[in-house]
Order: sequence, then structure tokens, then C-alpha cells
Amino acid sequence: MTAREIIDYMESLRNEEQRRVLMGFFKTGPGEYGEGDEFLGLKVPQTREVVQAAKDIALEEVPTLLMSRWHEVRLCGLLVLVAKFERLATKRLQNDAAAIRGRDEILTMYLNHAEQANNWDLVDLSAPKILGHWLLLPSGLGDRAYKLKVLDELAQSQCLWRQRMSIVCTWKTSQQGDASWCLRYAAVHLHHPHDLMHKAVGWMLREMGKRCSMDLLRDFLRQHAPTMPRTALRYAIEKMSDEERRYWLTVKEL
Repeated sequence: MTAREIIDYMESLRNEEQRRVLMGFFKTGPGEYGEGDEFLGLKVPQTREVVQAAKDIALEEVPTLLMSRWHEVRLCGLLVLVAKFERLATKRLQNDAAAIRGRDEILTMYLNHAEQANNWDLVDLSAPKILGHWLLLPSGLGDRAYKLKVLDELAQSQCLWRQRMSIVCTWKTSQQGDASWCLRYAAVHLHHPHDLMHKAVGWMLREMGKRCSMDLLRDFLRQHAPTMPRTALRYAIEKMSDEERRYWLTVKEL
């Protein structure tokens, strides 16, 4: 199967009614964060079916998918990368030299095409499972200092979607009990001007608290809650008791 065959098949599934719904949902109008994005009108389960059939496509074919004008085709390309990465990240292959080279190649391709993941769903469905998982595994590209450099460059980018990658990828590291990545990049993005980043920061803090330590979350809130954007704060405290949520919201208003 080639990228062209995948694109042709996905185009054959075009649904005009669903396309209009998606273009509204993903804010593709003038001045909105998804301005100019184009949709075929496929639902995510349809795209995942294509990914299942296409997961063994040659890696060099994937950039053609990532560069597509169609949102769903780009999602397909990203999910193919996820599938390829996960096959090389099993416990048996974590320290395998060939698997390490393969993961690094996928990660590099992902970063080189990061701006093609130009909406929140494309970032959220790929960053934790590629970038976040890579942070936890051996790499031939460099050690933890190198990985911090990679995330710092994403965080300092002028591209909203690269910035979102740097925080949303920490979902995976928090799932594995490492809170340090989330805490670092939540602080970096805490006062970001965009509401999409407020949501991402709060969401990742909530997941860090749930997966790693509620005490670490409370420590973060004690330091930052008085100045946090309200959206980020509400997301971060969403799973707390009513009483504790009221406390943190009161702190915010002081």
C-alpha cells in the first residue's frame, strides 16, 4: 500500500455533511485557531480503520500523508507513526539497538513535521504516544539533557501546536510515575495567552496529580494558583472534592 492509495481511498469516503460539522467544531473560520484547515468528513473510527490496514506502509511514505491538505489524512499519517513507534517500544525491544534507531527515526520524522499536526486533536492523539514515550526510553540521539533541549525548543517555538506538544506529551511520562516533565512545562506555559494552552496545562496537571502525587499537585497550586488562568485552574482541580475545589478557587480570587 502506498500513501497515494491511502489518500485516494480516504477521499472516496468523503462526507459533505460531516465535513461541515467538523469544520465548525475545529474552528476553521477566519481568525480561528484552525483557520483554513480542510476536512473530508471522516469520523475518527473510520480513520483508525485505515490506519489498521496501512500500519505496515514504508516509513518513507508517511511524509506524503503528513503533508496532505486533508486533516483526516494527516491524522492517519500521525497514527501510523504511533503504531510503528509502539511496535518498537515493547518491553522486549526497549534496549534493542535496531529498535532504538527505529524509534529515533520516527521521533525525528514526527518533529520535522510537527507543524502539520495543526489542531489539538492531531497533537493530543500523537504527542504522548510518540514524543512522551520517547522521553522514557533509551535513545541514540542523546540523554535526558538532550531530551530536555528538544522539549524546550518546542516550548519556546512560536507555533502553538509545537508548544502544545511540549506539555501534552507529559501525559505519558506522568502515567509512568515521572512528574518532573509535567511540572516543568506546566510552569513554562502557565501564562500562555491562548485558551487551548490553559486547557492543556490544567489537564496535564490533573493527570499528574492522579497518576503521580496529589501532594505534588497541591504544592504546585500553592505556588501558582493565585495567578493561574481560571481555565487552567479549573481543569487542574477537576477531580478534587467540592470542598477542596472551592478552596483553590477562593485562593485564585484573593
